[in-house]
Amino acid sequence: MSKGNVLIVDDEADMRRLVRLYLEKEGFRCMEAEDGQVALDLLKSNTFELIILDVMMPNVDGLTFCMKVREYSSVPIIFLTARGDEWDRVYGLKLGADDYIVKPFSPNELVARVDAVLRRVHPVIRDEEDNVTFGPIVLNLKGRQVYLEDELINLTLKEYELLLFFCRHNGQALSREQLLENVWGFDYVGGVRTVDTHIKTLRLKLKQHGNLIQTVWGIGYKFEVA
Repeated sequence: MSKGNVLIVDDEADMRRLVRLYLEKEGFRCMEAEDGQVALDLLKSNTFELIILDVMMPNVDGLTFCMKVREYSSVPIIFLTARGDEWDRVYGLKLGADDYIVKPFSPNELVARVDAVLRRVHPVIRDEEDNVTFGPIVLNLKGRQVYLEDELINLTLKEYELLLFFCRHNGQALSREQLLENVWGFDYVGGVRTVDTHIKTLRLKLKQHGNLIQTVWGIGYKFEVA
């Protein structure tokens, strides 16, 4: 079973390959980008659990990329860079990075840091668990039931799967295309307006907590529980 998707952003191809080798060995799926602009384009059509980011890159550098992403998403970001001064570390963390690793580095330590950030940032949802809580929402995974403030709410199968996908990616901005592909499947023949319709009804069923599903203008939607 995959541990999730990781985006590796670095202008050095050898570095990207090294990081990818170790992460894929540990069960992650990886995509690569040679600069921040390519990475921003990938974020429009792909869902990532974590981003590993270099600082010094052409076109859009790592610091600018981090600032742009933090305007709409809280996807975990780990800086992996040769810039190891205290000021660089502090500035990177202030921009919204979740960790900062200086090159040269131990690949095994990097994998451990990735696991640690994901445990800290995202609640782990395992299919064999009974109940998972997100604020006022409790998902019963085995029974495919959802409770809102201890009251069972009636969701269709697709509404349940949509809410579960949101919870698995808490804090991440997701495009309509991403939601359509991951919840309905690549072979679904309907359009992206299907996503809007289901989110509208899901918000209504979540009552006063419907605002947990936020509209991210120009991108799609984001579910966020602190």
